[in-house]
Order: sequence, then structure tokens, then C-alpha cells
Amino acid sequence: MTTTTTRTARSGIRGLRTLRVPRTLRRDDRGQTAIEFLGMTPFIILIMLVLWECALIGYTFSLAGNAADVGARKGSGAESGAGAACEAGAREDLPAAWAGAADVRCGPSGGLYEAKVRLKVPVLVPGLFDLNTHITGEAGSPRED
Repeated sequence: MTTTTTRTARSGIRGLRTLRVPRTLRRDDRGQTAIEFLGMTPFIILIMLVLWECALIGYTFSLAGNAADVGARKGSGAESGAGAACEAGAREDLPAAWAGAADVRCGPSGGLYEAKVRLKVPVLVPGLFDLNTHITGEAGSPRED
């Protein structure tokens, strides 16, 4: 049932008329929301996966920087075997998914002991696949003599 009204400038609403539209002429909109939701679901999932991958990239940046910082501090304070102490310090807090492919380089540079940690970025599930992208964290700590 469709209701229509007519309006004039002087009298306001003038009359109320009801039109009956046969059911065969009406569009049936039942289920429209479900169909639209199903159509959007792949895009919603894709956006969630992209956001998750961005979170993994950010976490890899954080891990690389922290590992380099810890490695540099351990290497600068070691009495002997600074390189081994640096590498062990850099790897100690890395999760297994990142530690396996980590490339740690340590050494003195001027008055600093520097560490570079290079990590691969995982794809969606850490430890399963890695992107062919590396993130490098660098840190230095004053040498203690």
C-alpha cells in the first residue's frame, strides 16, 4: 500500500489518497542485505589481511631495533668475546620465527660498539613464509674500556 499526499501553498496538506499497487508490480527486497553483505565479505577479509600484514611489518621493525640495541649493549660491556656476546644478546629475545633467518653483524666503530640486525618480514603467519623484504635495525653503544 502506497500513500501519497498533495500539498498546495495556501491550504497545506489538502488530501490524503491511498493507492493500491498489486503485489506483482512491487519489487521484492527481502534478502537484499544478506546479498550485499556476502558481496562485501571478500573485501572485508582482504582489508583485514592487509592490516594484519602491516602490523607484522611494524612488529618486525620493533624487533630489529630492539635486538640491535641489546646486542650493542652486550657487546660494549663484554670483557672478552664481544662479538659472541653481541650476537647472543641480539638473538636472545627474538621469537623463533624471526631468529632463524636473522643476520646479526657486530663490531667496534670509533668509540662505539655497533650492532646491525637484519630480519625478514613474515607473510601472515610468522614462521611459515617470509617476504623477500628485509628490515634492518642498527644501534650503537659507547665502548666500556
